[in-house]
Amino acid sequence: MKGTSLPPTAPPFDVREIPFSFRGSWFDLSPVTGVHETAADLHLVSHQTGMHAVLALVPWGAGGRQESEIRAEPSVLTWASSGGEIQAAFESVDTIRLRGRGAGLRIADAAPVLTPFTGTYFFQDPTDGAAIFTSYETGRRYRVTGLAGELEFDGAERLGQGRRAVTAHGAEWEIAIEEFDTARPPYRSRATFESIVKKRASDFARYREAVAGWAPEDSGATAALAAYVLWSATVEARGFLHRESILMSKHWMDKVWSWDHCFNALALAPHDIDLAIDQFLVPFDHQGASGALPDSVTHSEVLYNFVKPPIHGWALAKLRARGNREIPRDILLQIHRKLSRWSRFWLDARRAPGRQLPHYQHGNDSGWDNSTMFDLDRLVEAPDLAAFLAIQLGVLADLTVELELGDGKAWRKEQARIQKALLEQLWDGTAFHAVGVTSGQASKDSSLLVLMPMILGEQLSPEIRELMAEGVRELLTEWGPATQRLDSAEYEPDGYWRGPIWAPSTVLIEDGLRRSGMTELADEVSASFRRLCETSGFAENFDAKTGAGLRDRAYTWTASSYLLLAHDAAAREGVVA
Repeated sequence: MKGTSLPPTAPPFDVREIPFSFRGSWFDLSPVTGVHETAADLHLVSHQTGMHAVLALVPWGAGGRQESEIRAEPSVLTWASSGGEIQAAFESVDTIRLRGRGAGLRIADAAPVLTPFTGTYFFQDPTDGAAIFTSYETGRRYRVTGLAGELEFDGAERLGQGRRAVTAHGAEWEIAIEEFDTARPPYRSRATFESIVKKRASDFARYREAVAGWAPEDSGATAALAAYVLWSATVEARGFLHRESILMSKHWMDKVWSWDHCFNALALAPHDIDLAIDQFLVPFDHQGASGALPDSVTHSEVLYNFVKPPIHGWALAKLRARGNREIPRDILLQIHRKLSRWSRFWLDARRAPGRQLPHYQHGNDSGWDNSTMFDLDRLVEAPDLAAFLAIQLGVLADLTVELELGDGKAWRKEQARIQKALLEQLWDGTAFHAVGVTSGQASKDSSLLVLMPMILGEQLSPEIRELMAEGVRELLTEWGPATQRLDSAEYEPDGYWRGPIWAPSTVLIEDGLRRSGMTELADEVSASFRRLCETSGFAENFDAKTGAGLRDRAYTWTASSYLLLAHDAAAREGVVA
């Protein structure tokens, strides 16, 4: 068994932080088996019908389980022990090849019990001798075919509780594991393991060059790892996802939420506008009759119980400015229709009688689920919402004129009305705050969320911009802007939106500062967040004081935000055009 190696542009990574997967695949290899659950061994984890650990992959010898060290690279994963070595590589989106020398591999049912509704049934297929695991949780089958060495079965056709496993062993052995629906012909392949690894390395190298090839030497490794996070979290069109989509993670956050996707689109725009547009349109494929976007979409689930903020006008304008070519007119017409309906939802369905501003019905609608802005009232007319919608209405007005669909005056009038109400009703002379729809009381203003109108940039007066910039400075740590004032009673180090640093809030604030002409502060925000990712990776969020990664550790909008900010910083320095 020959060793494998990767080009220097493909960095190794900790598989406990980032799953080992492949662009298009719906499964990965990872010890992360559930929300904040990490097993001792790697598992084959599928994301069809949810996140499900289906098979445990356990290095095995004469004495049972063997301790091993794991090295993960974009094209190959290796278990190394004192007795030998095992390697895994994706042959295709639904097939992974594994081989070993001096160490066996036990592939076992991850569920301890098989019931009529849960677990995995296991048997030896009489047609080709392969091991078949059928999972109730994913509704799919997993076939283990021996290519070299021997397969030893334990618990075939066993019901109820008990071991169900197949062990690959021999001086040198090789197997293929496939994920499929009901039936397919016996596994056949002429590809060698070495050729598979070489192909995957080449695939990723091309993707990395396209997405992060501009990166200067000092940030190249981080940019390459960010590219891998995106590449490996991408799934082919299947289930409710009608186009190739980047999940937020191939850990437990395995969905596309209806604002997260915008940041992934923006990172891809300078290099692949078609893939960027696909990411932008994912939730619009499920736009409701009211014009509302779903809260989230994934393989077997579309949720409408909440929405997300209307940042899509802002994102579209930025996407077009960053794109490597113009968006075709037919796509722009489609986007205009969808964006119009999304805006009318906020104007028609989310304004209380006699009110000029739309409202959120819960923190989840804002994307800042538990922000302190929602402590006093859940139903609030919020400054971030008004600012995002005002920008979106302005983008719609411009797009209407550009596409020769009208003069855009109706959208411009709505924009002016929203912006005027924002300043008259939610600005108290020193700060923005939300207002309870029924109570009329002002919200707390210690959250970064109330500073989001900064995104309006030069549309705000110099006095307001300066006061808001001062608010940003008060929240800025060495790692980026905290989401809650560190000196407030409500601050929590791991409090989700009550303190930790997040990628989207950082990108929006940085862009607002730059739009406001406050480039020095914008540069500081950008640099601090880039330094954070270069130190702590691409977690869902980060401790504002220590910079430690929190929650899901392989979050794509974090990786995308790093690429976006790093690319723009390199452009300002003249490193890229």
